Amino acid sequence: MENYTYNSLTLQLEGLKVTEDLVYPVFLFFFFSYLIIMLTNVGIMILVFFDKNLHQPMYLLFCNLPVNDILGNSMLVPRLLVDMLLPPSERLISYYECVVQAFLSHMFGTTSHTVLMIMAFDRYVAICNPLRYATIMTNKMVIKLTVSAWGMAFVLVVILLGLTVRLNRCRTLITNPNCDNASLFKLSCDSVFINNVYGLTFTVVLFTGSIGCMVLTYTKITVVCLTSNNKSLNSKALKTCSTHLFVYLMMALSGILIISMHRFPQYSDYRKLVSILFHIVPGTLNPIIYGVQSKEIRKFLSRLFQFRKVFPSL
Repeated sequence: MENYTYNSLTLQLEGLKVTEDLVYPVFLFFFFSYLIIMLTNVGIMILVFFDKNLHQPMYLLFCNLPVNDILGNSMLVPRLLVDMLLPPSERLISYYECVVQAFLSHMFGTTSHTVLMIMAFDRYVAICNPLRYATIMTNKMVIKLTVSAWGMAFVLVVILLGLTVRLNRCRTLITNPNCDNASLFKLSCDSVFINNVYGLTFTVVLFTGSIGCMVLTYTKITVVCLTSNNKSLNSKALKTCSTHLFVYLMMALSGILIISMHRFPQYSDYRKLVSILFHIVPGTLNPIIYGVQSKEIRKFLSRLFQFRKVFPSL
């Protein structure tokens, strides 16, 4: 009869399987990726905060993405870097830390969807109702949209993990580089039928809602652009919407890939890599994509470099 350890408060992370000759190159890759994520995202937030020209709904809503990227990657990458330098038997984590890590991981993924949904609404109002934009997208509306995006994600994730922490655990190995809901309920020997049903419902509601929002808003935006002879409007729509849509598709496709690969244990190593890249790639690209696309941010950087040329000692 197999021996089980029930409700142990110490768990073991399987981590990444990296050969000895690749440990340090992979370590440096993740380390510098994290450094870039922190510098670029914090820089964008400081820029939006201090430059009054950027105190517009589009940039204020966009700031939710850097906050989410910082939280999501700070949860994953530092712990991953430490575990890479340890032998597998010493990659230990407390159950409570694991639950917190799983909560932040799912908040990151869910908030990515909800934030991009409210940003889609902002683009819809700006392009389809430009004359009413200032009266609709007030500071109060920006706050309401932001609270809704984070609040919806919080409620969905709390229920998701609440159903998992009630389970008794008889295993201690997390077959992942970080903790998530699926890894946690796989530790249980109880029935996880309710968890699977809610997890499926959670995924369907989130993806249906976000995809539906994107299809609806972009359909209306496309109709307005096709029926309008305003080249300036069409150019603005193309720039802002293509950026937003690219970020959404990148995030949605990687999320679907991770969820799908949980159903195929034989691809666990690929799933681990994809789950890490799901955090790192958007966190690295989002500030670069939006920074290059934004005329206001480019102007600020241009003024900053000109200022440094005048005062090179600064």
